Amino acid sequence: MSALPVPPRRTGELTDAEIESTAVAEPGAVTVIIPTFNEAANVRELLRQLTESVPARLPCEVLFVDDSTDGTPEAVAEAAQDCPFPVAVLHRDEPVGGLGGAVVEGLRTAGSEWIVVMDADLQHPPSLIPELVAAGERTTADLVVASRYVPGGSRAGLAGGYRVAVSRAATWLTKGLFPRRLRGISDPMSGFFAIRRSAVTADALRPLGYKILLELAVRCRPREIAEVPFVFRDRYAGESKSTAREGARFLRHLVELRTASPLARMAAFGLIGLTGFAPNLLALWGLTGAGMHYLPAEIVANQFGVAWNFVLIELLLFRSRRAHRHWADRVGRFALLANADLLLRIPLIALLVGRFGMEPVPATAAAMLATFLLRFVGTETLVYLPGRGGRPAAGASGGAPGRGGRRSVPSPGAGPERAHPGGSAR
Repeated sequence: MSALPVPPRRTGELTDAEIESTAVAEPGAVTVIIPTFNEAANVRELLRQLTESVPARLPCEVLFVDDSTDGTPEAVAEAAQDCPFPVAVLHRDEPVGGLGGAVVEGLRTAGSEWIVVMDADLQHPPSLIPELVAAGERTTADLVVASRYVPGGSRAGLAGGYRVAVSRAATWLTKGLFPRRLRGISDPMSGFFAIRRSAVTADALRPLGYKILLELAVRCRPREIAEVPFVFRDRYAGESKSTAREGARFLRHLVELRTASPLARMAAFGLIGLTGFAPNLLALWGLTGAGMHYLPAEIVANQFGVAWNFVLIELLLFRSRRAHRHWADRVGRFALLANADLLLRIPLIALLVGRFGMEPVPATAAAMLATFLLRFVGTETLVYLPGRGGRPAAGASGGAPGRGGRRSVPSPGAGPERAHPGGSAR
């Protein structure tokens, strides 16, 4: 897959005073990554504003990473004829990871010193790109966020009180869950930012949905962060991609990020286990009420709790590891571990009481803790880690980019291609 060409710096288009007024401290070329899904009606105006806004002393290349079904690549090809910078399209046959996954595909191939990520709907003003890069150069920041929540910024483009409330709630939630990682970021839901190529570790990213800034800030941990205010504008054309389904993916993404460490994952595993008592007890009540003896009823009822726990840990804790084993294999292994808990707990309690002289209550507590730790470790290693010849989870490796093909769109100023070294909220 070839990389985007960077045009030679053009001279004679701005006076020295005009160049100085841009306050851009001579950065390298900028790759603008624009993830798209059915944005054909927006791309011409977007490229026009990019052409007008990016100074000639800030060499620019544009990469659309496209998951569309509406002919967006063709619209880009037509509009790119009037652009003085190279434009390329990477169309993905399968939208793995959603908008965030599209951005990661772009990050893998971008080799410019600075990478700017923005939406295609013109709610992010292209005129701010030079200012984002300039702020990074002035402050030596690795990440510069366009924020709606600093003086001079505005969320005016959020249509309706419901979307405003959801945006604010999501911001408070994420900042509460990641107070250290998001220190210095007032708008972690922003989809408009600039990041240094050296601060990106694409192989560490596991995007889910469209909150790619949150993913980058938490997993890549940029050392210095700066912010630039911006006014969130009205959508130029088309419809918002924010849906209830995206909201659910966002919540799953938060859980996955928060449980990335083994200790946090073990705590979440324990909380999920506690919720399993509800279906277990309800099933036990129903079975005994129907006349079943309490001992076989307990064995059957335990399966309801096992099934409940399995579904939750699949969705919330181990989503990125599910591809290692077939679902039936995972179900069987998890059920075996969960039911072994019953067989181990009673003999362990008897051992602690009879051999070590413990009282029944603390012995029971110690046995429950021991079997919980064994079940957690067993679930991690025997159910969700790959066996010999196991397949890696989607997005887990840093090999070739995802499915789809990249094609350069000819535009004025695009010289011969060369290879680069490197691989949003609405």
